[in-house]
Amino acid sequence: YSGLEEAVYRNIQACKELAQTTRTAYGPNGMNKMVINHLEKLFVTNDAASILRELEVQHPAAKMLVMASHMQEQEVGDGTNFVLVFAGVLLELAEDLLRMGLSVSEASCIVIEGYEKACKKALEILPDLVCCSAKNLRDVEEVASLLHTSVMSKQYGNECFLAKLIAQACVSILPDSGHFNVDNIRVCKIVGAGISASSVLHGMVFKKETEGDVTSVKDAKIAVYSCPFDGMITETKGTVLIKNAEELMNFSKGEENLMDLQVKAIADSGANVVVTGGKVADMALHYANKYNLMLVRLNSKWDLRRLCKTVGATALPRLTPPTLEEMGRCSSVYLSEVGDTQVVVFKHEKEDGAISTILIRGSTDNLMDDIERAVDDGVNTFKALTRDKRLVPGGGATEIELAKQITSYGETCPGLDQYAIKKFAEAFEAIPRALAENSGVKANEVISKLYAVHQEGKKNVGFDIEAEAAAVKDMLEAGVLDTYLGKFWGIKLATNAAVTVLRVDQIIMAKPAGGPKPPSGKKDWDEDQND
Repeated sequence: YSGLEEAVYRNIQACKELAQTTRTAYGPNGMNKMVINHLEKLFVTNDAASILRELEVQHPAAKMLVMASHMQEQEVGDGTNFVLVFAGVLLELAEDLLRMGLSVSEASCIVIEGYEKACKKALEILPDLVCCSAKNLRDVEEVASLLHTSVMSKQYGNECFLAKLIAQACVSILPDSGHFNVDNIRVCKIVGAGISASSVLHGMVFKKETEGDVTSVKDAKIAVYSCPFDGMITETKGTVLIKNAEELMNFSKGEENLMDLQVKAIADSGANVVVTGGKVADMALHYANKYNLMLVRLNSKWDLRRLCKTVGATALPRLTPPTLEEMGRCSSVYLSEVGDTQVVVFKHEKEDGAISTILIRGSTDNLMDDIERAVDDGVNTFKALTRDKRLVPGGGATEIELAKQITSYGETCPGLDQYAIKKFAEAFEAIPRALAENSGVKANEVISKLYAVHQEGKKNVGFDIEAEAAAVKDMLEAGVLDTYLGKFWGIKLATNAAVTVLRVDQIIMAKPAGGPKPPSGKKDWDEDQND
């Protein structure tokens, strides 16, 4: 090859290797990857977004694919592996076209033009493949059934239980405006028991103990302070000269009286729970116990902000008594024990709280991290449904139908770009192929069966992963559904990434110029060598 051809093929090879890494993790039967990051932290997961986040991809062309999958993560929150696998296969098939004899620059232009035409056609066909829409996003049972597919790809076997938990949490905080914020679903992981012991709480859970003697308050009125729960400290140091025993006795009384007045004022304002973002002084703790105030300390300013949002409080910068508007309210605040871990729970009895917490139980940290990733995907799928309620069939049904229709479209196109359009259609086969291979079934047999059924006009038929042999079934009846937005952005971003890589014929890296290094100089030249 010439230098330019070599650069193009190397770029494609790097992207293919990256896509192959995550391809074996695709679908419910995908294999887990054991990733050890630069801090030597261990991750065991089949979530492509997590794998890519921890991998340090060096090759600039492969980084383009990583950026496309990150965009999918930000836009939809799920379907990152689809982007990688699809973009990898597009480049693999483009390589076949580039080897057909034309010069690389000519062939690249033809392939790029064909891919862009085919992508545009695919996005036009996609709305016709919508099989159903979400009817009522406030119905927990319906939402749980729509989240099954998203959760199943990470936690196969536990999808029914987890989908219901996620649905309860999401529905309980869905505002009337319909603008859902994923940050309002919190996750608290506590080692012990099993997945089936996980639960949903309306409110917030912190892995903390209370500071004082009071451990439970009903009908809580909460004062939140971003400062330490302590007396004011002077800016400068002062020296006190004590002449006799009486002065020594009276020295600390003034400070004590001042602290007493401050804590009493807080208690008189009606507050019965104090949350502080700094340290708690012993003297302040004594007076808090005296006036029956429950005291909770949160070190994280993010936790403090979220708590303010949950209970409707205003964080005060100084120990001043809160007004009624500045105080937060919730049904109860209590210290509880989950497993052998002490937790403080701020609980809302009414369903429409601002924040919900999913309490995850599991035997190991790695397992709970993986469940948390499944929860994140489920919550993001719910957000996608609040934006667009349309759903398309999963299990490779949408991909095979797109492949069939785009192949037919390619036949009608004159010119050389029809080859690229047909290759684009062929790339869609990679999704059902990956599902079949990861389930231990002959992929060619599955794809031929899917094509045969789709030729009869059955658009919703996809690969049945639960069957022993190569079998197909109706995905709408089986409840295996993907969000329309996930597919739309996945196809768009994968095509954009593949086309961008194909446009590159040289990688130019800025490095310092070569040449002799400057002398380092002799250290400690003035010291005697014999010392």
